[in-house]
Amino acid sequence: MKTTFDRSVSEVSVPTNRICKRSGLSRRSKLASLALLFLAAMFAVLLQESALAAPTAGTVVAWGDSVIPYVEPGTRFSRIAAGGDHNLAIELDGTVVGWGYNQSGRATVPMGLSNVVAIAAGGSHSLVLRSDGTVFAWGYNLNGQTSVPSRLSNVVAIAAGSIHSLALKQDGTVVGWGWNFYGQAVAPAGLSNVVAIAAGPIHNLALKRDGTVVTWGSNCCGLTNVPAGLSNVVAIAAGGRHSLALMRDGTVIAWGDNSNGQTSVPVGLSHVVAIAAAEYHSLALKQDGTVIAWGGNQGRYRNNGGQAMVPNGLSNVVAIAAADYHSMALKQDGTIVAWGDNYYGQSIALGALSNVIAMAAGGFPPDHSLALQNGTVTAWGDNYYGQASVPVGLSNVVAVAAGEYHSAALTREGTIVAWGDNSNGQGVAPANLSNVVAVAAGNFHNVALKQDGTVKAWGNNSSGQTFVPSRLSNVVAIAAGGSHSLALRRDATVVAWGANDSGQASVPAGLTNVVAIAAGCCQSLALKEDGTVVGWGASDTANVAVGLSNVVAVAARNYSNLALKRDGTFVVWTVNNFRPTAVPAGLSNVVAVASGDFNVLAIVQPLAYQPVLFSPKISGGSLIFSWPAIPGRTYRLRYKSRLDEAAWTDLPDDIVASDSAVTTSDAISGTSRFYQLVLLP
Repeated sequence: MKTTFDRSVSEVSVPTNRICKRSGLSRRSKLASLALLFLAAMFAVLLQESALAAPTAGTVVAWGDSVIPYVEPGTRFSRIAAGGDHNLAIELDGTVVGWGYNQSGRATVPMGLSNVVAIAAGGSHSLVLRSDGTVFAWGYNLNGQTSVPSRLSNVVAIAAGSIHSLALKQDGTVVGWGWNFYGQAVAPAGLSNVVAIAAGPIHNLALKRDGTVVTWGSNCCGLTNVPAGLSNVVAIAAGGRHSLALMRDGTVIAWGDNSNGQTSVPVGLSHVVAIAAAEYHSLALKQDGTVIAWGGNQGRYRNNGGQAMVPNGLSNVVAIAAADYHSMALKQDGTIVAWGDNYYGQSIALGALSNVIAMAAGGFPPDHSLALQNGTVTAWGDNYYGQASVPVGLSNVVAVAAGEYHSAALTREGTIVAWGDNSNGQGVAPANLSNVVAVAAGNFHNVALKQDGTVKAWGNNSSGQTFVPSRLSNVVAIAAGGSHSLALRRDATVVAWGANDSGQASVPAGLTNVVAIAAGCCQSLALKEDGTVVGWGASDTANVAVGLSNVVAVAARNYSNLALKRDGTFVVWTVNNFRPTAVPAGLSNVVAVASGDFNVLAIVQPLAYQPVLFSPKISGGSLIFSWPAIPGRTYRLRYKSRLDEAAWTDLPDDIVASDSAVTTSDAISGTSRFYQLVLLP
């Protein structure tokens, strides 16, 4: 279910994943009005975000195997670094953030890190240089690459290889540590007068004050064979098995492996001011702020690569970084542009996932994820079956859903677009399916809720998960699990069908007053009107935490569950700690959650947020509305028959709250109505 807030001028959409949230309330000190949209009458879950005027929402945060940190909208950056599958960046205020693959915590920046002046990202670890000349490291340390030598000080530059690290000292000497199989972690004897360093996976470069270059480590492909007479060098870069040198005249010299064209410098390339090199490709930043790339474009598995395909129109660039399968550029305005493989979200530009109104997370590592912004869908993660390749031209999207290897989107017109794995027909919507108001994706099947309150399901039916019970009607919300399906009816009861090997389709007797549902592999969850959660199915995931209360939203995936609480925090529980359950320190103001098998997604609003349950009940021929209120304040309830109508119709009388709760009613009409609650100035 989706909630909408009106702050005087614009409307703010706060979505939920898997029909997991029934209501919410947001307050902002500078604006006196707020609003809440709730679907009553038919109670159909019409997720019509893009039909609203000027929709805005929150910023996506992700953690688990992949990390996307929270950054305030409009954040600007001063430095960037790209590792194997993760990145680092420094905000203008000196804060360091990391994103992408997070195995061994490489992309999780330690709390309290400050006074950072330089960053470096290795294959599986990270380095920072602090203003006092000391180095701090974290991430994978099997080969000692994060074990910074004791008493290392007076450092002026750092570099990170795949599994080794380098530091340049103020006196022009170089210190190395980590994996040393090719001698890459020990600087050549007598090396001095160094002004810059670069580290590749198995070799290093050092630029000396006289403009000459020294190399050491593996000599595979001629890595350490510096071209004869090379001088007047002003910058260096070390790739996987090749090297680059930027000359004083703005040209580039390359040597080493050229199996992917990474040393084939484009003819006529000049006016270069910076260079970067990775496993298969090379980058050059020109004086005019444009970027030139050459070399390989391959991605991992079936994922699209494209790391050497510079985005059209990219300009005003001031810094570049290259990794194995992706590239980054820092623009003059402090924003980041990234491109190439996005298997772990490493090609997501920080700040780009703001204004998100809905999201979904698929299953099986590394999962795939979807974010809905302004009617369009952004996808990242596993793309083996094309589940992260959003169809070209897809627009007017109002809701998204993610299965194990497929994705689905609901359009404003009430149609479904699906893509990805189609082995069971789940990757294509049924012909003539229309008037859809909600969609849910199970592992290999989909469920759609139609405007008339009926349900359609398709895809794998090995456990009867697409055999919708006959005469099922008056449905207001749906959820799809591993091989079972759920429906929430208008009378606040739940219907389940499909796999029941763990009891996941056996709805507890007497369960009522349900306002939201969620389904995982072998478990089902129901959120009750009183803010408590009921679970059934596999005991290791269905057992709800003792004392869990004040819940406003629930989400589930194959082996994990999430509960969002009224205070914007949430609880995670999984199968035998199947994946990390720790919530990022300081995370708050969460308004929506989604769970993948190995990742968790959350939408965070920077504004103060206090969600509430706002669930109309039927009494006779009327809808009864109740909500927590601010004593002495005045509320107005209004409605639309269609979300794309231009104006709201006010109910006759405003309501003045005499205490902390308000109750009012409206006669049931013959058509669907969308209700909005406005707190008047």
